[in-house]
Order: sequence, then C-alpha cells, then structure tokens
Amino acid sequence: MVEGPKAKKTGQTVSKGTDTNAMPHYHGHRDRLRERFASRGADALADYELLELLLFRFIPRGDTKPVAKALLQKFGSISAIMGARERDLVQVSKIGSNAARDIKVVAAICNLSLKAEIQDRTVLGSWSAVIDYCTATMAHELIEQFRILFLDKKNVLIVDEVQQKGTIDHTPVYPREVIKRALEVSASAMILVHNHPSGDPTPSQADISMTKNIMDSAAPMGIVVHDHIIIGRDGHASLKGLNLI
Repeated sequence: MVEGPKAKKTGQTVSKGTDTNAMPHYHGHRDRLRERFASRGADALADYELLELLLFRFIPRGDTKPVAKALLQKFGSISAIMGARERDLVQVSKIGSNAARDIKVVAAICNLSLKAEIQDRTVLGSWSAVIDYCTATMAHELIEQFRILFLDKKNVLIVDEVQQKGTIDHTPVYPREVIKRALEVSASAMILVHNHPSGDPTPSQADISMTKNIMDSAAPMGIVVHDHIIIGRDGHASLKGLNLI
C-alpha cells in the first residue's frame, strides 16, 4: 500500500481529491437571497425564491429550494399555497404541522391587510381592493361560501360576513335571512359574493335568479344590492358588469 507523507504519522489514508470540509452546495444561499431581496426587492426574485425566504423561518437548516418548488408544483401558485388547508400542506415533504400552521398564520395576516384596504372608506371607490380581498379569502375554498358586505348609507363597510356554506357546487341562500341580517346591522346597501370551487366564475342561471330574488326582497326595505361578485381561481365575474342584474 502506498501512503502519503502525512498518513504515516496518523495511520489514516488520504484519498486524493476528497475535501472532508466541503460545504453543502446551498451554503451561503440564504444570505445571498436575503441580500438580493433587501437590495432589489421582490421583483428580483422568482416565486419559489420568495417562498424560500418564508420557509427559512420554518425550516432552520437544509436546502429549502426543493421544498418551495414542491409546494408550487402541488398547489400551482403562492396564493393557492396560502389558501390551502393545513392537512394538504403537510403532504409536501419537510412541511410539518408547525410549518403548515405558520403558513396559515401568514395567510391570515395577508387577508387582514387586504381587508384593511376596504375598511372605513367608500367601498365603491375601492373596487379593486374589494376584489383582491374576496379573491384572497375565497378563491381557493373547496366548498361554496356565500359572503355579504353590508354597507351604510355612504357605502362604507359595516360588517363582512360569511352567511352560508354549502357543498362543492351549491350554497343554500335564503333572501329572508339576508334581509333580516341587513336590518340588524342597519345596512343601506349590500354587495353579495360567493365562490365557485370549480375555478370558473361564470354565473349560473341559479346565481342570477337568487340575486334577483334578494334584490326584490331588499328594495321595499330601501336596501340596495350593488352587485353580486363570483370568485373563482380563474378570475371573477360581476353580475352587474355582465348586465345580468
């Protein structure tokens, strides 16, 4: 056996070309990514890199790039990840229950931030903010929800409530209950919102009929229905904008 000059003294054989102190390929990656975000902003990062910045908090060691890419592959987008259920998030390798819960906390904070954009101001003058908020809270729900934005006489938001939850393709809505709740909160106007878990926001004939029934019940009470918005993963539809009401 041929030994290197140092190996005789230690009794160890040194393999040529082996660096026992080699760093992982992702060494320094976290610092570089943080620095790029700090100096150039979010636009300088790909979606998976933004996810990595978040995952650094939940996965303190190891390579987070494969985890971020796996999340995007499974759910399709960052918004879908934020809207996913905890039990679905933990199906991704290295996303444990604590990480899944922390992602949902971040999602809740984002939703509160979006809701703040329509609080204490004329909702009709903040229409894009209304759509952003409703999309964030409803687009990725797996069952239908019927939400109502109750407004005062100046069209300022009084309260935002999910009144009914249904199945994957139906939510029972009772005009009498809608008007009753509007009177309880002293609303002068309403915006109706519900989601289509299929992803397609195209209004159905049932959606149109239900909206007209609520409008007919609200009119004698002096309550205006401004619009009925349908939210889907593929976008949104406004019944008023489509001249359906």
